Amino acid sequence: MADRETDGDGTTRAGFVALIGEPNAGKSTLLNRMVGAKVSIVTHKVQTTRARIRGVAMEGAAQIVFVDTPGLFRPRRRLDRAMVAAAWGGASDADVVVLLIEAHRGVTEGVRTILAALEDRITPAQKVALAINKIDRVKAEALLALSAEMNAAFPFERTFMISAEKGHGVDDLRRWLAAELPEGPWLYPEDQLADLPMRMIAAEITREKLTLRLHQELPYQLTVETEGWVERADGSARIDQVIYVARDGHKGIILGRRGETIKAISQAARAEIEEFLGRPVHLFLQVKVRENWLDEAERYTEMGLDFRDGD
Repeated sequence: MADRETDGDGTTRAGFVALIGEPNAGKSTLLNRMVGAKVSIVTHKVQTTRARIRGVAMEGAAQIVFVDTPGLFRPRRRLDRAMVAAAWGGASDADVVVLLIEAHRGVTEGVRTILAALEDRITPAQKVALAINKIDRVKAEALLALSAEMNAAFPFERTFMISAEKGHGVDDLRRWLAAELPEGPWLYPEDQLADLPMRMIAAEITREKLTLRLHQELPYQLTVETEGWVERADGSARIDQVIYVARDGHKGIILGRRGETIKAISQAARAEIEEFLGRPVHLFLQVKVRENWLDEAERYTEMGLDFRDGD
């Protein structure tokens, strides 16, 4: 991470950068690498990023505010439609857009759909860069061919070859982004990592542990909300969270035999929340069945999504 300082003439820069791409392209991993801390959940399952989490990174005299959007895909349900609307909303609000694609997957149908939509959704004032991720998975010749094909399809300002997981090329991308942002005062305190409320970050951490632990479909049928947060005199925090599921059978899966599954999830989530906060946490989880939570506006608000976008 670069030193936090102003330019010699005292000029500072600040602005928003939207990371867009297909589900699982590596947007959350790149965001966490840029910020230097875990502010967005990373799992092996697609469509895990629901809220437009903003991570804040400092690069010299510039403050880069990243909007980590949900993956762009063909929506089927109300929640899917709200997530895709949030993704394009994040892109339209940004000063710079970075399209992230996977080197080993190349130009998929989903990437072509995003490229076509970019023409209509990006203004002339916005700059769009291409970041080809997971470059360690393919040979140099294939990378050059992929870059040429993508740049023929869309006039990208710059193309970056990166590995978000290993950090290769990420510093170059961050330096370029910093130089492209408009001049102006920083938008957040320089030691702030994200603008999501801690209650929501804690809920996202627990949802990540559920997603990693449970089988393929169930994670998309649940959500986590932080219902209570009490600061204790000894410096610790008591956090009460509710896991909402759509069916009674899901509740049994999450609880597990003799409560072993929920206990393991709670321990993993508590450890990570403690690491994030830098102090002890007492985490209490409940599982509640709400058959129609996917159609409740309140649940979408808790996730930072607009319920009306699902119509």
